[in-house]
Amino acid sequence: MSFFSAAELLSTAMARPLKARPAKSVANWSQWRGPDGQGVSTEKGLPTEWSATKNVKWKTPIEGRGYSSPIVWGDRIFLTTAIEGEIIPGAKPPKHKLGDGEYVHPDSVGANRRHTLKVLCFDRRGGKLLWERTAYSGRVYDDRHRKATYADGTPATDGRHVYAWFGSEGLYCYDFGGKLVWKKSLGPIATQGMGNGTSPVLYENLVILQCDEDNGEKSFIVALDKRNGKEIWRAPRQVEVSWTTPVIARAPDRVELIASGAQYIAAYDPATGKELWRCKGTGGWTVATPLVGHGVVIASAAHPVKRAVAIRLGGSGDVTDTPQVVWQRDKGTGYTPSSILYGDHAYLMTDRGILTCVDVKTGEVKYEGGRVPKPATFSASPVAYEDNLLLSSEDGDVFVIKAGPKHEAVGTNSLDEPIYASPAIANGAIFIRAAKHLYCIANGEKN
Repeated sequence: MSFFSAAELLSTAMARPLKARPAKSVANWSQWRGPDGQGVSTEKGLPTEWSATKNVKWKTPIEGRGYSSPIVWGDRIFLTTAIEGEIIPGAKPPKHKLGDGEYVHPDSVGANRRHTLKVLCFDRRGGKLLWERTAYSGRVYDDRHRKATYADGTPATDGRHVYAWFGSEGLYCYDFGGKLVWKKSLGPIATQGMGNGTSPVLYENLVILQCDEDNGEKSFIVALDKRNGKEIWRAPRQVEVSWTTPVIARAPDRVELIASGAQYIAAYDPATGKELWRCKGTGGWTVATPLVGHGVVIASAAHPVKRAVAIRLGGSGDVTDTPQVVWQRDKGTGYTPSSILYGDHAYLMTDRGILTCVDVKTGEVKYEGGRVPKPATFSASPVAYEDNLLLSSEDGDVFVIKAGPKHEAVGTNSLDEPIYASPAIANGAIFIRAAKHLYCIANGEKN
């Protein structure tokens, strides 16, 4: 019996669909970078030391490849994964332009093959696969970076349904029992042959997606009714392709949806899509999710220019070169990983794990050049808890850095396989998706 058919039989044998068990928000990690989209947990008693055997409560294999993070609600963990298949004769990606000429990235691959994109559900307590569903199987619209996958966007859940976004291959809504409630295509979204990296954001009754593509002629942000996939609003954007996820920010008198981008950073009313303010953008290919705290939002990018800009929430119109721009820094930013804001400080992080600690309110640099104990490359974004920052490297090392205005590396925890996805924190445990397995790290447990 195949892995797939066993999971299908398990789910169909259930008399009724699984229902979401009520759980406190602190116990859930419901979307990309957690409850507020910032990578910060307020939980206590989490481990700071582990290895491939120490403090591993369980680990379970994951079929295929994916850099989406796990999300957790109650006793359910959700992931997406992509499985590459055979070559499809004649299949090829769309033509891309960069400036006035045709552009083909040297690391673009994948559009000539069949791909199967799946949503997986695991039991949080023991790691057992409860169900898997094939959301899409067939030809994909565009290439991906050879280091990336077609399952890089992290799903989101409201405790009743899970929403998985695969870019051009569609958005899929499942209930907790694995039943497909609805699916929605937003059409082809060209990504310069790099793949999709954006994750869905939930706000009240809406699923919000940032869809920036190629040269920006067709870029937009869209909000769908999370109950049925009906389009509620759409805001066109003249912004080149990005792989960033928008964030919900609480200004003093309103809620703002912040979307970063190369040409401009903008705030929208999340209920209507109306633009509230905009500012000069990052100036580069934007991957990092904006940081929010102390009444400001920090957007950043690193290619072809390095830039981090802090903008005060609550503005109107074009706020470029106005007092709404609190500070700007033109070095120390990362390309792939998002940075992190924790307490009074923002920790700007490069792809080599070099940290710059900045006072959020003033931009004052507390330290720069903070390094991890050994050379490493990072695709995963950091998370924070109990005055610790966790930096997960592609070598499988998770470095523990003490939060605060002085750089201090306090530990290195190694697993036996690479880590590209960002960790999740929920119910007293850290969930790490490595290249082949999902790990549950908890104090006092051995595999």
